[in-house]
Amino acid sequence: MSASSFVSPSEQIEIHLPDGRTLRGPRGAPVGLLLAPLMTDGAAPLVGAVINGELHELTRPIHKEADVRPVTMAEADGARIYRRSLIFLLQAAVARLFPKAELFVNHALTSGGYLCHVRELPVFGPAEIAAVEAEMKRLVAADLPFVRRDIPVAEAIEYFEGRGLQDKVRLLRHRLRPVISLYDLGGYGDFPHGYLVPATGYLRWFELTPMNAGFVLRYPRQHTPTHIPPPAESPKLLATFSQYGDWLNRLGIGAAGSLADAIVAKRGHEIVLVSEALHEHHVAAIARQIADRRDGARLVLISGPSSSGKTTFSRRLAVQLLALGLSPFALELDNYFVERELTPRDAAGKLDYETIDALKLDQLADHLRGLLAGEEVQLPRYSFQLGRQEPGAVVKLRPGQIILLEGIHGLNPRLVPPEVAAQSFKVYASALTQLNLDRHNRVSTTDTRLIRRIVRDARDRGYNAADTIGRWESVRRGEKLHIFPHQENADVMFNSALVYELAALRPLVEPLLRQVPHGTPEHVEAVRLLSLLQWFAPLDCACVPENSILREFIGGSSLKDFKHWGG
Repeated sequence: MSASSFVSPSEQIEIHLPDGRTLRGPRGAPVGLLLAPLMTDGAAPLVGAVINGELHELTRPIHKEADVRPVTMAEADGARIYRRSLIFLLQAAVARLFPKAELFVNHALTSGGYLCHVRELPVFGPAEIAAVEAEMKRLVAADLPFVRRDIPVAEAIEYFEGRGLQDKVRLLRHRLRPVISLYDLGGYGDFPHGYLVPATGYLRWFELTPMNAGFVLRYPRQHTPTHIPPPAESPKLLATFSQYGDWLNRLGIGAAGSLADAIVAKRGHEIVLVSEALHEHHVAAIARQIADRRDGARLVLISGPSSSGKTTFSRRLAVQLLALGLSPFALELDNYFVERELTPRDAAGKLDYETIDALKLDQLADHLRGLLAGEEVQLPRYSFQLGRQEPGAVVKLRPGQIILLEGIHGLNPRLVPPEVAAQSFKVYASALTQLNLDRHNRVSTTDTRLIRRIVRDARDRGYNAADTIGRWESVRRGEKLHIFPHQENADVMFNSALVYELAALRPLVEPLLRQVPHGTPEHVEAVRLLSLLQWFAPLDCACVPENSILREFIGGSSLKDFKHWGG
């Protein structure tokens, strides 16, 4: 006798949570409704769900038994859903109050916010900003739904052409899929790149703060999802973004759609050459600043987050310094680690090589004092195999020679003593892209660095994309603790972003991302990155110059074996 038989589907459905618990509810109900028992006071707000290994909105209906992982604002995917929804809310509020205004969401600030500005209005100051914030709060109180509908791309193009939004039109003309998801909030429509919360009532935490001839849309940070951190001034970072915006204007590339237009029109090589020339001009200008202070800048400290291109920047800077008659000597910070048994441990009990307390700061200070005084110094060489220092080279600098010291702690005031710091010149390098998909859909600088790292790790270290993605959150935590808080200490910032780089990286990284196993957390991230890359027309990386920052990640750098350090 058979152990099974045909039955009518039950009116109830079960979903299984990662902690082993099971929830039961009406078949076909939105996943957000089924997860409602998890929305308790004090818990991080729920904004999405991973259903059978795929990220979805809370409005997604569940028709069959499924494995479901709740996604909250306390994790990266949830933070992105919340912030993307906030931008849409801001767009709708500006459109309601100022129909002729053109809103642009430029870039993120490390203190937690998006720098925005408005065009086509004679005045948009504190009074107008306060009115927009009040309108956003009114929409939140009304708890209006974000209504999604999938429409043909041709219909979306016609819709945005009617509104005069040519950046969105150009972007959509390069879309290969025939359908796009358009969202509506109270009569305002747009296509956000990614999912939204179900309704405006979810968006209770935000503030608008005037800044830099515009304003900041401030939001909670991931580790404090219901608390908005105080605003922080970042004048050097803002100036660096502004410079990049000027570069985009020179190139005639306002957003991803215009970059794709240029590549399809066979202007890709031109874009590469001008982008690289702008980089070289900036490296040369930094070298000139150092040369102008040669008596007061004997030590050049270079810092920046992972995959910012610090190594290639350092070598290009060395070339420019040599051209100016200055001979640089590279001092490696990694040789100053404490013995392995003395290495601090992180909250998980693992060895923490990213904290500044993992370095022998007193030894480093003594060696810097000696080198700058013209003395012979026995440098250490750290053996990661043995977990301790061994004797290295004996070095004595020539008169006028300068030291280049690259490392994540380069801008931390604790790294070198005050009398040595007084002779230093500090550089912060990072990929601070401002090329967005369109005026409202941002491209994260973090995503650019992650894509760079996936390509480099696969080529140089034998890691697959899942390995790199799995380590990325830990890397990001270290950056937030040890690098970003000190970035404004820099004398100058070098923006290593290249307007064309995602187009050049796309053919290399897509095959790697497609190999990430389904059903893993890394697969969710791989799908998101693949979705981002679809907006960038591919560019043959053969046109990337051999001394480009990008060559540090794709290979073939002419600076890889550059050894003219110390003459």
